[in-house]
Parts: sequence; structure tokens; C-alpha cells
Amino acid sequence: MPFDPGTLVYNDAGLIPAIAQDAASGEVLMLAWMNAEAVARTLATGRVTYWSRSRQAFWVKGESSGHVQALVEMRLDCDRDCLLLRVRQTGPACHTGRRSCFYRAVRDGEEAELMAPEA
Repeated sequence: MPFDPGTLVYNDAGLIPAIAQDAASGEVLMLAWMNAEAVARTLATGRVTYWSRSRQAFWVKGESSGHVQALVEMRLDCDRDCLLLRVRQTGPACHTGRRSCFYRAVRDGEEAELMAPEA
């Protein structure tokens, strides 16, 4: 059965959350937003394309930084309202230069930094 991005459940702004996960390690790298066109572009090109809410524009991951996300597999959750993008990540995924955007943890009521920016 062919996949239609229009069958996903988008929020009132026409967006769906997309979690990027390293396909090899399973590490969660980041969360961003996609609209139906970003989903279609990602599937057509194999390069992950998001929708920037702040810039109101498409954002191809790695277009300016070189930190590309190549799509390995797109998964849909049971309610079709969230995506899991299994990717091959080149360089850091986070705009701070860290491998993952999830580089902070709360441990025993204290915030801890788990990783430094990559050199």
C-alpha cells in the first residue's frame, strides 16, 4: 500500500513531531517538526527535511553545517501523530555542537551536563 503523508495526524499548525534516532546505536538525537511537504521531501530525497517554526521555512538538516541526516527508515506511531526517523547522522545533531540535543539530565534534583560539544 503506498504511503500518503496526508494520512498522518498533524496539529493545528499542520505539524507533526519527528524524533531523530541514530539507526545504528539507537541514540535519540533530536526532536523537530515536519509538515506534510517536509515528510514528502524527506521520502523523495533521503535527506531529512524539517519545518522551522521560527523561520517559517523548510530546513534540510546539514544544508549549511554539513551535519547531514540521511534517512534509513521512517516509522509512524500507533496514532499516526508522531514520527520516528532512523537516520545516519554525520557530525553533531544539535546546533550546540553536541552529538545529541538531549545532553542534560536531572539526577538527584540536580541538572547535569552529559556531553561537551564535539571538537
